[in-house]
Amino acid sequence: MTSAEPVPVCTVTDRRITELSGLVADGRQWYAINDGGSRVEVFVLGRDCSVQRMITAPTDPYDVEDLARAADGTLWLSDTGDNDKKRDTVALLAVTPQGRTTLYRLTYPDGRHDTEALLLDAGGTPYLVTKNPFGDTGIYTPAGRLTSPGPTPLTRAGSLSFHSTGTVGGPVAGFGSVLVTGGATSADGKMVALRTYTDAYLYPAPDGDVLAALRREPVRVPLPDEPQGEAIAFEPDGTLLSGGEGVGQPIRAVPGAVALAANTSTGPASPAGNGETATTGKSSGMRTMPGLLLAVALASALVFGGGWIKRRLGR
Repeated sequence: MTSAEPVPVCTVTDRRITELSGLVADGRQWYAINDGGSRVEVFVLGRDCSVQRMITAPTDPYDVEDLARAADGTLWLSDTGDNDKKRDTVALLAVTPQGRTTLYRLTYPDGRHDTEALLLDAGGTPYLVTKNPFGDTGIYTPAGRLTSPGPTPLTRAGSLSFHSTGTVGGPVAGFGSVLVTGGATSADGKMVALRTYTDAYLYPAPDGDVLAALRREPVRVPLPDEPQGEAIAFEPDGTLLSGGEGVGQPIRAVPGAVALAANTSTGPASPAGNGETATTGKSSGMRTMPGLLLAVALASALVFGGGWIKRRLGR
């Protein structure tokens, strides 16, 4: 765990951004997306959180959850949300700065998954990281070249196991720290981040290999007190940015996070191959609730809570 603490940079007050879910930075401005939506909408923000302009396209996504930016400036929208597990395909949308959009449909090899995190390596290969309250978090990548409209089959490349950290935040106390809600890759491709509702995990990738990075022991950066934290990004200078849903929520920064993580992290990547399971968050202690008990607790909460938890965790 790092000793760095996030500090507010500015507050999102524009009422068009009510469900901030994805964020990227290019050193001059930020790009942001909402959850869901009925057309492609990317908000270009000034560093004061104000909307400078919008990039739009008529393509109607199902449930956009994350955002990444390629080296050529293409914005990749991860239309991969599936809380109810009813989608036969998910999709990536490649959007140029002018709004020209290309659709790439994808299929999982092992059933349906809800996914809220997208990682894009320096070569443009996408990695989807699932949001799973009942077991390991899956890592998926295209089995071959993306085709439009597809579908292109995905392959399971590995998995991660997140442990409860005790960091305050998230829509439901107790297990928000094990649910992956966003991802980011640094501009040079040498640092990878995944976040839960409560914490960020930084994985050094000195050779730009995302899978190798995810096999390393990460550095945890607590992101406390975000009611529904889902967005994470790197500035080119190594600052880590985070934000969450709700009008009036801040975008916060951890300056120097990349350098701090690179200097703090220890241990090489495991040599194991496809399907390896890595454990994330070991330094923060044991799981507070085994998978079966967690499943029972969630099921009970859904019955007695009128579905509120399910609705909140699905956005």
